[in-house]
Amino acid sequence: MSRQILQPRLRALAAAAGASRSTYASASATRCISSTSSRANVQVPPPAPSSTPGPSSSSPSPAASVNAAGKTTHFGFREVPEEEKEGLVGGVFSSVASSYDIMNDSMSLGIHRLWKDSFVSTLLPELPPSYHTNSRGDLSATAATAQVIEPFKCLDVAGGTGDIALRILDRAREKFGSRDIEVEIVDLNQGMLNEGRKRVAKTLYYNTPQITFTHGNAQHLPSHIADNSIDLYTIAFGIRNCTSLPAVLSEAHRVLKPGGKIGVLEFGKVSNPLFREIYRQYSFQFIPIMGKILAGDSESYQYLVESIERFPSQPEFAQLVRDAGFQTGQMREGKGGAWTDFTGGIATMWTGVKV
Repeated sequence: MSRQILQPRLRALAAAAGASRSTYASASATRCISSTSSRANVQVPPPAPSSTPGPSSSSPSPAASVNAAGKTTHFGFREVPEEEKEGLVGGVFSSVASSYDIMNDSMSLGIHRLWKDSFVSTLLPELPPSYHTNSRGDLSATAATAQVIEPFKCLDVAGGTGDIALRILDRAREKFGSRDIEVEIVDLNQGMLNEGRKRVAKTLYYNTPQITFTHGNAQHLPSHIADNSIDLYTIAFGIRNCTSLPAVLSEAHRVLKPGGKIGVLEFGKVSNPLFREIYRQYSFQFIPIMGKILAGDSESYQYLVESIERFPSQPEFAQLVRDAGFQTGQMREGKGGAWTDFTGGIATMWTGVKV
């Protein structure tokens, strides 16, 4: 379809969205996300006043978690007290936990699997192979192969369902023949952790030390995770739900070893104006409806779409990674850059190294 045909249709959609703004704004500011049968009608917010991928000058910077008063933060398009956000986000993920993976496939048409595969392969380019030894000692092994190998330790934060953790373990085993690798999953939501536990029970990693699940907060990691103890830190599609992005990145820097890597996979900003508007209309009109059909919950998916809109642009978040003390590539996209875009910027991977 030509651009001349698409543009009038998009303008019509935008006009309809403007007309529904008042209805959308009337939603109760104290309403919690739940999976009850009473749902608000899905509304499309008005188009952003600027065509640039970053935040508009008329709205608060999404990179700043707290307003001038220092007491509120954003929950989607709403401003809420900081202390309430954790509970509200917890309600969202408790509601969607059992259908989370199905919805990911449906919303992205399965493309999220390719993003995650590329994310893991980039962060784990190589590992030394493992050597089997008998439990009583392998007398035939050489000194080089019989020595104890320190496991490669990964921390997957907000990784409840195990999607990234299992990819890491599978790549290590299948690509490099490495079993000396351990992944600890930390997630704030018990429902998501339970989904991950059920998923791991179907794999060969079940009841092995290679994967563990921990209930914990990304901004204040559990005390048993010591300073300078982690080789690889990953967080995929979770950091935008945190109250303080700098606090999360600071904790990541604290626990990583010198030379350790951080990888963040999150929704980015689409750069092409036409594609951006098409994607935006798809997100606000189609995804909440799909959530209602497949998960019986449109409000939670309305929040998830809004949280994507509020997340910093690629350069803004790259600067936050640098501010936390990480060394990154140049402040641009692509090879040698601080971030890599997938599917035109719908998803983005940021990487850094602790020096």
